[in-house]
Amino acid sequence: MIAKAPLVVATGTFTIVTTEMLPVGLLSPMARDLHVAEGTAGLAVTLPGVVAAGSALAVALGAGRIDRRVLLCSLAGLVAAANAVSAVAPSLAVLLAARVLVGVAIGGFWAIAAGIAPRLVPERQIGTATATIFSGVAVASVVGVPAGAFVGQAAGWRASFGVTALLAVAVLVLMAVSLPPLPATAPFRPSDLPPVLRLPTIRLGLALTVLIVVGHFAAYTYVRPVLEELGGVRPSLIGPMLLGYGLAGIAGNFLAGRAAGRDPRRTLLVLAVAIALVTGVLAATSAPPLLPLLVWGVAYGGVSVSLQTLLFSDGNAPPEAASSLMSTFFNGSIALGALVGGRITDGPGLVPLLWTAAALTLAAALLAAVSTGTARRARPAAETLPDDALPDETPAR
Repeated sequence: MIAKAPLVVATGTFTIVTTEMLPVGLLSPMARDLHVAEGTAGLAVTLPGVVAAGSALAVALGAGRIDRRVLLCSLAGLVAAANAVSAVAPSLAVLLAARVLVGVAIGGFWAIAAGIAPRLVPERQIGTATATIFSGVAVASVVGVPAGAFVGQAAGWRASFGVTALLAVAVLVLMAVSLPPLPATAPFRPSDLPPVLRLPTIRLGLALTVLIVVGHFAAYTYVRPVLEELGGVRPSLIGPMLLGYGLAGIAGNFLAGRAAGRDPRRTLLVLAVAIALVTGVLAATSAPPLLPLLVWGVAYGGVSVSLQTLLFSDGNAPPEAASSLMSTFFNGSIALGALVGGRITDGPGLVPLLWTAAALTLAAALLAAVSTGTARRARPAAETLPDDALPDETPAR
């Protein structure tokens, strides 16, 4: 049975991701109403990701002794305010200012929420609780973003932002009444960063984050032209296929959550290999793309929870330091992947784009494989030491 508190935090991640991606389905009417080109209106998608990459560390460092329940509720309130301003924005400049606030909330919320599971449930439930919190991401892609587009089509793009503002208010209230007090345990200070970044597990997790996320988003940002131009998929089938991808991502999130609890390195190895194989198959063949797309959904759906589990497996890393670093690198990698993918798509084309994604994720798989082998060789050596010779550190979960 899934505990209530992780479900409540998952509603927050659902709302955050829905807000982040909402303009994707609304760009055309937004651009017309604000009298700008669609490419310019696309800044409403790009800007929050860029800001989130910096705000994750900034919020974690500035939070100090603030109760984390209060902080999460405050960030939900910031999302509500930003969406309310977006709903009435008279110009693109005002809209982008509101989207900067969204970026602050995204980075800060993930810096706290991604690592909060150990404080909400018993140790044996941490893997499931972490997967539950991250499930908000996949559910937002399946339900939240299409629902926002539907509201926009029925009542206008401003109504979509208004509804999402109300959702954020509801989440604020839900977290305020349902989450336990979460006082700060050890405030994250700037002086904590250098020793955390020297931890091998943290460096590995961040390197895998960059390789996998840049590789994935380089290709997935342009999945529609990949499906239409290389796969021969009719435009009317794109929506259902992406819905299938999202549902597969939800399944992958929970499957990987269980597997990563036992061995996060091996789990990330499998996920990276799967993404590399899928993008390679799409580049090399003209086979029907539905099955590769579903496998891609399962594989990428498990990436976030597996990376977070790996970072938390080093008991020497303060939880908020690990979460904020992951949020920074993750959001920065999303922006970099989309940028790299756009340059390749507009230059060499879609097939080289897919091979680039395959190469990056294969590099991640090789790194995970080397790390898995090193960790396996180190474990028997540690087990042969007398108890008083073992290093004093928190055991990996």
